[in-house]
Amino acid sequence: MSRAEKPSRRTVLAAAVAAAVVGPAVSAGVAEAAKAPARPVDYRAWTTHHDWRTGTAKGVRAVAGARPGVVIATPDGTTDYTDPHTGTTATWEYATWTSPVHTLRVPATETIASWNAHTPAGTWLQVELQGTYSDGTQTPWYVMGRWAAGDQDIKRTSVDDQTDGKSTIWTDTFAIDDATTGLRLVSYRLRLTLYRKPGTKLTPTVWRLGAMGSDIPDRFTVPASTPGLAQELAVPRFSQEIHKGQYPEYDNGGEAWCSPTSSQMIIEYWGGRLTPEQLSWVDPSYADPQVDHAARFTYDYQYQGCGNWPFNAAYAATYKGLQGVVTRLGSLTDLETLIAAGIPAITSQSFLKEELTGAGYGTSGHLMTVIGFTADGDVIANDPASPSDDAVRRVYKRREWENIWLRTKRYNAGGKVVSGTGGVCYLYFPARPTPHQCKALAAVGVR
Repeated sequence: MSRAEKPSRRTVLAAAVAAAVVGPAVSAGVAEAAKAPARPVDYRAWTTHHDWRTGTAKGVRAVAGARPGVVIATPDGTTDYTDPHTGTTATWEYATWTSPVHTLRVPATETIASWNAHTPAGTWLQVELQGTYSDGTQTPWYVMGRWAAGDQDIKRTSVDDQTDGKSTIWTDTFAIDDATTGLRLVSYRLRLTLYRKPGTKLTPTVWRLGAMGSDIPDRFTVPASTPGLAQELAVPRFSQEIHKGQYPEYDNGGEAWCSPTSSQMIIEYWGGRLTPEQLSWVDPSYADPQVDHAARFTYDYQYQGCGNWPFNAAYAATYKGLQGVVTRLGSLTDLETLIAAGIPAITSQSFLKEELTGAGYGTSGHLMTVIGFTADGDVIANDPASPSDDAVRRVYKRREWENIWLRTKRYNAGGKVVSGTGGVCYLYFPARPTPHQCKALAAVGVR
């Protein structure tokens, strides 16, 4: 699970309004939730050849084929980049693609970008977001991530200390500083910068670039959903706990590896496998070395953790035939729709030990893999915070589980109001999904 000693990316977001939340606000939050739109989430992605041709290109070109994307054609220039985590300065050729302006169907308090790409050695990419507020002013260009699949050229990183006094980037999340003012992000565009070593023909290839904007109402509890599916998917089981102490340079070792462990479960469910050569750096005495690999290659050197949401989605998409997105879902009914189409999901939640029967722990932030539902509607989850691979499969009470996942506010062990993740979810699925899978993804707002 996530490191308890560090505040979650959303804990900080709650601080400005926490003091105003008292007992009556709980019922008010529920009332607001009841009046909220059915899906206060807007996910938009650019994935088709037409999409890539509609943006503003400077030195890139769109490529067609089974998986359309953008690549470097003729670089737009060169620039020096000093890696803040190594101190090394290098010169890179670059080219850019900027999306058209996307008007959010739901003016947003939070926005999270995600992307899928191939970055061969000698290349990397940067994703930025610029938006317009509901007061008509614009945000600066915010860096949402500097990313490479490997770690030999740059150290993949989020960028701290980005704010304009109205919004702030918290690791991987754009957030309005004080949502109670009514200020919202009403539109945005994304800028993709592709980098390569000068004088080479190397290029990143980006297949998917998108962002999820949301305005989830503040709430301590959420409406109960009605069970509608009894089905379980055969997802591999991996424990993070058996990796405790391994490679402490990546977030203090396996005890904090809930996100990459969950990612690896679903990657292997879809058939993704690593070669012995790719795993040759891992101590051969370690079980499930692919989990160590996932931790290394999702690690965010600024956040100093493996829980960067877009970095996990991008890692999943480095496996042939897979794509990944970060979004929010609105209910367990959404998860049932996905499970019925054979698509498991990774969910983020935080809770006290007594709030989730059978977990045996509390956490300020933890990722699990939802793999199905029992005949009674309870949640079947592969919970990586388990003592062994065999113990990973858990059944959690439906009502408890949906509340700890979907709420945006909760009380911590000290009685302080802190934040919840509001339904954050990673979805990994085939690059060429079946019609049934396409329909299920569309039903939860992903295309």
